[in-house]
Amino acid sequence: MAVANSRIVQNVKKSKLRNAEYYRMQDTFDMLHEQSKSGSMFKNLMGIISSSENIKLAYRNIKKNIGSKTAGVDGRKITDIAKLTEEQFIGYVRNKLRDYKPKAVRRVEIPKPNGETRPLGIPAIWDRVIQQCILQVLEPIVEAKFSDRSHGFRPNRSVENAIAQSYRLMQKSKMSYVIDIDIKGFFDNVSHVKLLKQMWTLGIRDKNLLCIISKMLKAKIKLPNGEIIENPKGTPQGGILSPLLSNIVLNELDMWIESQWENIRTKKNLLQYHKKKDGHADKGYKYRTLRKTKLKECYIVRYADDFKVFCNNPNHAKRLFIATQKWLKDRLDLEISEEKSKIVNLKKDYSEFLGFKMKLIPKGSRWIVKSQMCDKAKQRTKDNLKELINGIRYDSGTNDQQRKVALYNSTVIGLHQYFRIATMISQDMGNIAYEVNACLKDHRMKRRVKKTGHISSEFIRKEYGISKQMRFVSTDPFLPIGFIKHKSPMMKRNIVNAYTKEGRLEIHKNLTTVNISTMRFLMENPVRNRSVEYNDNRIALFSGQRGKCRVTGNELNPYSIHCHHIIPRTMGGTDEYKNLCLIDREIHILLHAVDEETISRYIQLIPNKQSLNKLNTLRKKMELDEITI
Repeated sequence: MAVANSRIVQNVKKSKLRNAEYYRMQDTFDMLHEQSKSGSMFKNLMGIISSSENIKLAYRNIKKNIGSKTAGVDGRKITDIAKLTEEQFIGYVRNKLRDYKPKAVRRVEIPKPNGETRPLGIPAIWDRVIQQCILQVLEPIVEAKFSDRSHGFRPNRSVENAIAQSYRLMQKSKMSYVIDIDIKGFFDNVSHVKLLKQMWTLGIRDKNLLCIISKMLKAKIKLPNGEIIENPKGTPQGGILSPLLSNIVLNELDMWIESQWENIRTKKNLLQYHKKKDGHADKGYKYRTLRKTKLKECYIVRYADDFKVFCNNPNHAKRLFIATQKWLKDRLDLEISEEKSKIVNLKKDYSEFLGFKMKLIPKGSRWIVKSQMCDKAKQRTKDNLKELINGIRYDSGTNDQQRKVALYNSTVIGLHQYFRIATMISQDMGNIAYEVNACLKDHRMKRRVKKTGHISSEFIRKEYGISKQMRFVSTDPFLPIGFIKHKSPMMKRNIVNAYTKEGRLEIHKNLTTVNISTMRFLMENPVRNRSVEYNDNRIALFSGQRGKCRVTGNELNPYSIHCHHIIPRTMGGTDEYKNLCLIDREIHILLHAVDEETISRYIQLIPNKQSLNKLNTLRKKMELDEITI
């Protein structure tokens, strides 16, 4: 399992929320979420999906995905779309939606750590844009119906929340038995007919939309050898819509498990009469009442197709194991792996989940959670870090060395951010460090690694600056794998929700604030006859520069904003984000000025030497002479 840097993942989720607000789609998404909660049926979603705002939002959300730079069967990437004007882009998407005919999905085989391969399906870039348009509208509808026990590929939910929920069930709820079930090739065996029926049940009853999704699911597959085959079932991993569709399929499993205990109907609605101070129902009161019955207490925790069912009794676990296996086969036509599925007594053995292994150990009169990196994750970590160090050992120069050290550091940060919620993580990382650091004793590395150097990153200084294990390659920090701070995993707070105003207030606490009205002005007034990439990057730059001029740092207003090409288009400059910056209109005049009269008129706008240096740096890119005061 690949370990992602959790900080980056959270930033991506927050930026998607911010994008929806900038493109004025958030109110629409809120409305869909609220209507879905109240049981509404949605029969005309295509109007929202094909709106210009939703289509432009789809481009914004998809363009920074790593996958958008990978070509499908037609060989096209996001860079090919970026050259179109906004009008051309919107028109093309609408035409595709009117008569949707998906291209074949390009299949590639991704190697797995165990030596096997995982099939990945890469749709054509225009099909990915269509999927993103649909995803944005479907997500608020189904989020209102999904279980709180599901965490994978959902907004504001993470691996940390799933692990926290598992810890709580094991330790506080005293669930000492867990059913580990592995579904055989889940993504390849989803029934298309069943999935469409499940969407209909959830209230998605726009027949045009369901027809488009059906065509997506049945899109042919182009194998690596060039052969094209039919696709009678499954949702290919790699498609933008596939994670959401997989959650729709398994949401029925969540609901079934919850109906066995958590959501079981009682003679009286016990939750109605017992509430906490925050207004949420006191489920504890209901559970205490249910425990007086002969019902079997059980809970599910799911992350995509990886899930566990927790019980407190071995006989209950055996019965539920058989019942779950039968339910998956009869209801969803899915089979389980007999070799990988089992019942684990957590007081005796470990159970693995999302790269962690967990068990219960005695402490006084209580049983508490002990968790570590699973053995496979440890070995992969050692092999990966050794390989990265070997790359540094045989670098091809200073720039290559800096790049490889930065890659090593980002890998260490990602590992620490992901695994720090394991209770025994200090011991695990210490063991890994003992083996990995042996590579630094090689004569090639020994002469490069120093104990002193310069830390320019505030994050690295804060997280690792006090560590005596810190080393430097040349003067660049080389982060210590053995220095890690444990963090208790946090449950998702009930109030956090991307589709309610109250929930977004919690998310917004960490978002960069900019002038929303100016942002919307840029969105509603694109520069005509310019590429969709150019106009979208104007908005991204306004956020990235916090609404301030790149040269002076003064706040920009809607009528003074100019978007400058750092390398002019006449010199081969593009509309890429890195080649653009926002500056004040009069500063832009000064930036391009060559005659003394114009320079003397506008030079007074430069407040200090630092701003002058920024101005001259930009002039140098245009091969213009520096300006002096």
